Amino acid sequence: MNWKRPLAITLAAASFGTALAACSAPAASTPEASATPTVEAQNLSNQSVKAPKYVFLFIGDGMSYPQIQSTADYLGALNDADYWQAEPSLDDNGGAVLDGPSYLNFMNFEAAGSAVTYDSNSFCPDSASTATSISTGHKTYSGTINMDETGTTPYETIAEKVHDQLGMSVGVISSVNLNHATPAAFYAHQASRNDYYEIGLELVDSGFEYFAGGGLLKPTGADEDQEDLYALAEQAGYNVVKTQAEAEQVTEGPVIIVDEHLADGDAMAYELDRTDDMWSLADHVSKGIEVLEQDEDGFFMMCEGGKIDWACHANDAASSIHDTKALADAVQVAIDFASEHPEETLILVTGDHETGGLTIGFAGTDYDTYLNLLESQKISFAKYDSDYVAAYKENKTSFEDVLADIETLFGLKTQGEEGDKLVLTPYELSQIKTAYEKSINETATGMDEQQEYVMYGTYEPLTVTITHILNNKSGVSFTSYSHTGLPVAVLAHGVNAEQFNGYYDNTEIFNKLAGMLNVQ
Repeated sequence: MNWKRPLAITLAAASFGTALAACSAPAASTPEASATPTVEAQNLSNQSVKAPKYVFLFIGDGMSYPQIQSTADYLGALNDADYWQAEPSLDDNGGAVLDGPSYLNFMNFEAAGSAVTYDSNSFCPDSASTATSISTGHKTYSGTINMDETGTTPYETIAEKVHDQLGMSVGVISSVNLNHATPAAFYAHQASRNDYYEIGLELVDSGFEYFAGGGLLKPTGADEDQEDLYALAEQAGYNVVKTQAEAEQVTEGPVIIVDEHLADGDAMAYELDRTDDMWSLADHVSKGIEVLEQDEDGFFMMCEGGKIDWACHANDAASSIHDTKALADAVQVAIDFASEHPEETLILVTGDHETGGLTIGFAGTDYDTYLNLLESQKISFAKYDSDYVAAYKENKTSFEDVLADIETLFGLKTQGEEGDKLVLTPYELSQIKTAYEKSINETATGMDEQQEYVMYGTYEPLTVTITHILNNKSGVSFTSYSHTGLPVAVLAHGVNAEQFNGYYDNTEIFNKLAGMLNVQ
């Protein structure tokens, strides 16, 4: 079982067959109504909506329309022999016609909505508050998980409700840490998302049947003086699995599977860095189905593609694209399952917020894009930092040797044939030289603090400069190292999919699920 395979990009409609019956889509709620929802006030009629037995909720952290579309456009560019010839800047395209994007499987879902993402103190919200809105139907402050703005009143999550009231099994999967904000929003209640140990205790106490993905942060507490969370989980009856070989043998829960090949931040590796012998996000979903489908009462599974967000924070477009593809591969597992249970399954794909202000287009490329240049990047920013930049610093590696690595790993070069878009301009080369001196030799850049932040954020100057240049040569760019206020897509297929059409607040995702599942 390994999902390092070509992305399934147009299989959704064929896999599902005909659309499944559901009542008509409700009118969008006003922000005021959705900010303090009650189940009784939902706009769904419990008597007219069929309850799905199997619910998949996929959340691309930091994934909005730009992340989805850039991935589809990138794949389209790779598959289009006319892509480079069909440019708007050419007077004669020689009959070349752009084929367009290669649609991701969930882009073909039968229902498409948009969710507004603001929270109680920002139009550019964080993952804790937005995941709280999706999970509980309540707004709260950035940094808060399933608690009100005072940090004193907890909110019950949709996962807790279906687990306790309906007897459904629950799975929580993430490519980042299992006690990170988004997965935590389905089982924890903390005024601060940074209380990782306390969140981990709630994970252990949740009783959910399946956890899988990244490792737990601060497993022995902030001061490393608490009882180990993994030991507590075993005492509570969990099978804690930390090797891939053991994970292959798992057949039942409750289980916590920690990916064997943890990378930066004790999270799963970026898809760009993953090798064929390493489990993917799709593999963890497949194993989750195997564990959870034994429950006759059905299951609820939340799967987060968390490293989309991390890549976009670092302005690494290539890594963002590959992890968005990895999420689509995970969705394909659910699509395949739903094809066998077409009248019982609902699949939702959404994001919690957008990260990075990613856009398709850059001032330096005008109306053109050269998206397939991103294929030149062979390594994520994080792996380049850990495997290369750290050694450069230790060995004081020469600029010439660093440039040789940059050409091998990112395709950027100092010379090449005429028309080679990967050849660095004098301006770009000077940017890399300045960043190299800053990163390796701690040489002052001559910029003021504000200008340095715009150039590098909090990231390694050399690395982020390389990705910025490759992004821009490809015709994509970022506006931020943080989150933005863009709405996110809500794409649905299966039982009651029509309920998710429209433009609404993100709290309505909870309301619609709670209504159709008839939980209080």
